[in-house]
Amino acid sequence: MKILQLLTRHPILSHRQTLAPSISFGALGQVGSKWCFCTRSEDPELKDFMEYMDSLKNYEKLGVPRGAGTDSEDGFDLGRMRRLMERLGNPQSKFKAVHIAGTKGKGSTAAFLSNILRAEGYSVGCYSSPHIQTIRERMSLGRFSEPVSAKILNSLFLQIKKTLHQAMQHENGCMTHFEVLTAVALTLFAQENVDIAVIEAGLGGARDATNIISSSELAASVITTIGEEHLAALGGSLESIAMAKSGIIKHGCPLVLGGPFLPHIERILRDKALSMASPVVSASDAGNRSTVKGISMLNSRPCQTCDLIIQVERDFKQFIELLDVKLCMLGNHQLQNATTATCAALCLRNQGWRISDESIRAGLEHAFLLGRSQFLTQKETEALGLHGATVLLDGAHTKESANALVNTIRMIFPEVPLALVVAMASDKDHVGFAREFLSGGHLEVVFLTEANIAGAKSRTTSASLLRDCWIQASEELGIDIIHNGPAKSKQVFKLENGTILAAESSLMVSLKVANQILREKTGTQSGIIVATGSLHIVSLVLAAHNG
Repeated sequence: MKILQLLTRHPILSHRQTLAPSISFGALGQVGSKWCFCTRSEDPELKDFMEYMDSLKNYEKLGVPRGAGTDSEDGFDLGRMRRLMERLGNPQSKFKAVHIAGTKGKGSTAAFLSNILRAEGYSVGCYSSPHIQTIRERMSLGRFSEPVSAKILNSLFLQIKKTLHQAMQHENGCMTHFEVLTAVALTLFAQENVDIAVIEAGLGGARDATNIISSSELAASVITTIGEEHLAALGGSLESIAMAKSGIIKHGCPLVLGGPFLPHIERILRDKALSMASPVVSASDAGNRSTVKGISMLNSRPCQTCDLIIQVERDFKQFIELLDVKLCMLGNHQLQNATTATCAALCLRNQGWRISDESIRAGLEHAFLLGRSQFLTQKETEALGLHGATVLLDGAHTKESANALVNTIRMIFPEVPLALVVAMASDKDHVGFAREFLSGGHLEVVFLTEANIAGAKSRTTSASLLRDCWIQASEELGIDIIHNGPAKSKQVFKLENGTILAAESSLMVSLKVANQILREKTGTQSGIIVATGSLHIVSLVLAAHNG
């Protein structure tokens, strides 16, 4: 029973009661203070700004109410946002914007497109969410993909603080964290005289705070994908989600579709575009060809070599052929996001924006986002105490993104054994997420752990509840696992065979023990530790290795 011996030898666990064959990990969360950590504090210069923002209602912490993203009486009050922007002088009218909505892929598509425009020399504002380490990440400025400086953000806040206070009084204290942050970002972009802004919607589209952009300000709308995330908040069906996201389509402004979509869902989007006299470009059209040709190493990290051939007919007459593009953003889903961003760039070029093929290539190749297929460096893994480990961070939190992550791992490291460390928010499809990984194979150990969501516990799923969901998924799939919860089956497993499943509230304990079990079971250091389930677990891991 080598694994049991390993666990009882572990320095963190050695003072614990000897583990029975059922591998009870229940008390592991009560560890010494050296393993306690939190996300890195914001810049001291932003103390007043952060205190103000923390005083606002934050649905990232609380969870989104049912129907909040629909264009109905239950939906968010977009009139409140319009009144706030009027008080601020309608800064969103001072620059052109590309507005991006979608269930998955909108952040990556925004990163690709922003980098393309920067490569051409434009001053670009990019607004996205959530952030990983600092709220400043949500607003990047200028010709480099850097978060807004604390000095600039603090100065802006001091300028508009009185206006925000007046607006809050007028709205009876009802302005939300996302509404105010969106207003700050758009005011910042206007103040900094950006040439163009790339704006990522928060929830849905029709009633999202970002949807105060009018047709005269909009260069293009982009809808990346339609999936079931935030189902209740967006009307309860894929059709209602599609309708909510189609709310960003504006009269006469081109629409870029990512996809691929189910035929009837794409019909909803195209019908809305037709009613708005908006020409449509689809990244998934049969005439486009995007392929991953292979995996190589670039600056000691994996990258994928791809070909992108895109031919836009009808209203645009644009064509581009990019061969051997090296994407640091990995996976077929990221290639699709790159294709979508390229189609958006071609739409802009068709409108007269100067965007060369070389800038499109450079923008795609330089795009990178924290927590999206991110491999830690050797120095970073050693700072976590995971010597010799390969650690992959990915904020996948839906069954679709779990499937994309499994496929990406198998593409880069076929047959390599995996150790998963998973933490998730309470409003996700935990069983569907688990099914994707369990059916992907080669799972040696899974630790279900916990991470605060947006800095609060209210939306955190307990490790034990996650474990129960994984047990349910394994039973549905007929897959044998070894777990530390009440077994419904009396079958006895050998500890060295099958997937070990454990609930453990401490993230750092989960990472360290998962690493040692992986090495003990495989006898090598060739396995991969994957921390996933939420961008918030990514944030915690990055904060830990940064000290």
